[in-house]
Amino acid sequence: MAAEEARRSPMELGIYPKAQVLNRVIAKGIDFLIVAAASRLVPPIGVLAGLAYLLLADGFGGGRSVGKRLIGLQTIVPRTRDPAGFRESIIRNLPCGLAQLVLEIPYIGWIGWGAVLTLEALLVIGNERGLRLGDEIAKTQVLESGQLEVWD
Repeated sequence: MAAEEARRSPMELGIYPKAQVLNRVIAKGIDFLIVAAASRLVPPIGVLAGLAYLLLADGFGGGRSVGKRLIGLQTIVPRTRDPAGFRESIIRNLPCGLAQLVLEIPYIGWIGWGAVLTLEALLVIGNERGLRLGDEIAKTQVLESGQLEVWD
């Protein structure tokens, strides 16, 4: 059994190279712009709409939020090699969702928001597969789009 696993490629074992960090930052920035626009256009309902988008975004379109689609990234579940669904999207985006809620606290919200996002960014940079806290919990990974198909 161990010999069989030794012959399998890393891709078959669900180990994928991490997506470029800058691409991930840009994609998340685009998604946060959408959230900010929703939050400011129709307060207070816009805050909830923005939060809902943030939590559900990676479940649309084969694991691709608007930001990921524009930049060329995809969220997958490495174990099954499937795109992330709504369940994984909600779980993996909970830290960012909590940061967005903290942002609504006057004066100190920016500090909490910045702290959470800085932690998430440091985890992406420091992890060899680019996993942040949300990815670890949801068992997901962000890849460059098409990378999954290349290794099939």
